[in-house]
Amino acid sequence: LVIFEGRYAAGKDGIIKIITQYLSPRETRVIALGKPSERDTNNWYFQRYVNHLPSRQEMVLMNRSWYNRAGVERVIGFCRKPEYNAFLQSVVPYEKMQVNAGIQIIKYYLDISKHEQQRRLEDRRENPLKQWKISPIDASAIEHWKDYSNARDKMLQLSHSSHSPWHIVNADNKKHSRLNVIRHLLSVVDCP
Repeated sequence: LVIFEGRYAAGKDGIIKIITQYLSPRETRVIALGKPSERDTNNWYFQRYVNHLPSRQEMVLMNRSWYNRAGVERVIGFCRKPEYNAFLQSVVPYEKMQVNAGIQIIKYYLDISKHEQQRRLEDRRENPLKQWKISPIDASAIEHWKDYSNARDKMLQLSHSSHSPWHIVNADNKKHSRLNVIRHLLSVVDCP
């Protein structure tokens, strides 16, 4: 299970596309869930993700994950403080259960500078090929820069563990970040 988290416009889509380009579609899945349904919001928080976990000999790449609760949901106010605190208390044991079941979890946080994020968000608005990426929440990315930074720091601190550590990627340079993620991924995944 490869999890990609990061700021808006950090390059999650691009890295996932490069990684999956030459992989077998029978053994590789990309998960990018949309807004939770009413049913999702009434279920156990992690239940929404359970069906998307990889089976043996399969790789799943998640473009954002359950860590939405510690980032976007926390900053924008899509979750209440007790829900946020419950998430932070249960995420490490939840991931430990997965590892104990044989799932290897590799977590990447793509970090970009404020200047680079502004440049990429402007490019989305101007480039007709990238306008599908525009989100109503994009406007809050720069406005809440410090809040996202604080949420990121707390999330990384409280969810980094020996069984599922975070790997921080400087993503200002897209080519370098993609190569670094691929190099690291190949070094930690058992593959023929």
